[in-house]
Amino acid sequence: MRNAALVFATIAICAFALDTYAQEPAGTGPWHHRVVGALALAQVTHRDWAKGGEDSLAWTASVDGKSVRDIPRTDWTSTYKFAYGQTKLGGYDLRKTDDKIDIETILTYKFGIYVNPYAAATLKTQFAKGYLYEDGEETAVSKFFDPAYLTQSAGLGYEPMPQVKTRLGAAVREIITSEFNSYADDPETDEIEKTRMDAGLESVTDVEWHLKQNVLVKSKLEIFAALTEPRDVAVQNDSTLAVQVSRNITVSLNLLIVKDKTMSEKTQLKQTLTLGLSYVFIE
Repeated sequence: MRNAALVFATIAICAFALDTYAQEPAGTGPWHHRVVGALALAQVTHRDWAKGGEDSLAWTASVDGKSVRDIPRTDWTSTYKFAYGQTKLGGYDLRKTDDKIDIETILTYKFGIYVNPYAAATLKTQFAKGYLYEDGEETAVSKFFDPAYLTQSAGLGYEPMPQVKTRLGAAVREIITSEFNSYADDPETDEIEKTRMDAGLESVTDVEWHLKQNVLVKSKLEIFAALTEPRDVAVQNDSTLAVQVSRNITVSLNLLIVKDKTMSEKTQLKQTLTLGLSYVFIE
């Protein structure tokens, strides 16, 4: 099944790419790129402070990029998001607070109507080892590419307006592990599975709306329903409100909600508020 999915994806991408180059207008640049980096820092130091308190240091660095190749017959859009952050509180060692690798590429064949066929692939993983901290002890639960979530899909996309894009298609999601096998292992079997592959349906909706020139709202809702376990729907919603205070200073509020049984039986929530420096490397 894995080989069939890879062959299908390769053939589809090659076919779209050949048509893309055939339709490219002469003398025009094929790609448009945008890469934005951000850095947020917070530090507190105490000395002979009567009211008490802990020294702290926190930092987060992120890079968001987008590459678009939009010509008359096809649209090839790739997005990539990378983030990493740590904090140090009192006498504790540095602890990870943010860690993200999120890459997506979508190739759409345009019929000149609102609904168009597409092929897509996404990869979600992390840079460094992750720990749970309980009762003064740390337990490793993840590391680079362990787990990694790889999804390949094909179907139909709909764009009712420039700010809203949604798509629905057949998908294959593979979970890859090496050491932390609980994300992919089937507890009902004696063998420990290091990979898991599910066929199903995927729905993705992207919203990117400028409320004002310096205020941006972005939201991405991803839903995956495996055919073998249709009741255990995996849902992820990543929403950000960003306000550009000045050319290089941005305030952003991010809310990430994840409901995925392969990660946890509970619904996970992560909220991040940052004030930091931002810089456009490529535009």
